[in-house]
Amino acid sequence: MTTHSLAATPRTVHWGRFWSGLPPVLEIEAGDTLTIETHSGREEVLPPDGSGMTVAPALRDILAADLPRRGHLLTGPVAIRGAQPGDVLDIRIDAVELGADWGFNLVRPSSGTLIGEFPVSQQAMTLIPVDRAARTARLPWGAVLPLNPFFGVMGVAPPPEWGELTSIQPRLHGGNMDLKLLTPGATLSLPVHAEGALFSCGDGHGCQGDGEVCITALEMSLTGTFTFTLRKAGDHSVTLPQAETADEIISMGFHADLDEAMRIALRQMIAIISERTGITLTEAYQFCSLAVDFAVTQTVNGEKGVHGRLKKTLLTKG
Repeated sequence: MTTHSLAATPRTVHWGRFWSGLPPVLEIEAGDTLTIETHSGREEVLPPDGSGMTVAPALRDILAADLPRRGHLLTGPVAIRGAQPGDVLDIRIDAVELGADWGFNLVRPSSGTLIGEFPVSQQAMTLIPVDRAARTARLPWGAVLPLNPFFGVMGVAPPPEWGELTSIQPRLHGGNMDLKLLTPGATLSLPVHAEGALFSCGDGHGCQGDGEVCITALEMSLTGTFTFTLRKAGDHSVTLPQAETADEIISMGFHADLDEAMRIALRQMIAIISERTGITLTEAYQFCSLAVDFAVTQTVNGEKGVHGRLKKTLLTKG
């Protein structure tokens, strides 16, 4: 097991796509730990000189490189040697560190949950100073928010026959899940669809409410440390993104229809419970109604998200 570091540079980042044909910028072994630097922000959201907020030289270099742009700024992809279609990549989130003393939040008139109800010209953008030592952010109207940073986008390459996908919609490869529970100590499990898996991440969020209703969170640069392990085909039943923390099992569902996203998350939780306990699917369905909390993850990415949460202690027999 080896520890690696991947800085965000014009050579190691790409804008907003997941694709089985995207060449990896680094290859590591299963079991290795990797620290990945990410940045957020285009030219129009950078703090002005004299604002007291610092723009990292690496972000300025990336923007000056004029790479093809679409979706989010992502670092990667990283190949995990030996990963093959049918495997599962388990991504343990070991640490997430604040990478800047500022972030931003945007409202766009043509996006978000209330499209057209906030007719700002072009977009409304708020720069938000971050106290990295205190891990807080102060809003212009005085509210101070505690920060619990996570990556809005973590994903692997989709099936080759799908071609290139934008980073905007979450799907079976992960992507723009915007699930604020994916903080240090959580493990994200993603089905592998291409050789090497090809993991990329970005879209750092300092904090976010479930729903992410105006289309952005506290968007900011983050540095994450991850440990990658593989489960080989036949040793699992993971076909959609799911996660686990020390205390909870988390299912996820994504669909343009929020009701269908709920059904997907529910079906996945039923399957997990039945597999882990040996009870019937009907009993697991009943158990979900009695013990699982379902919540709206986000309503702004085209493919909406619902997640289910089950305390693992409830799976043990008294």
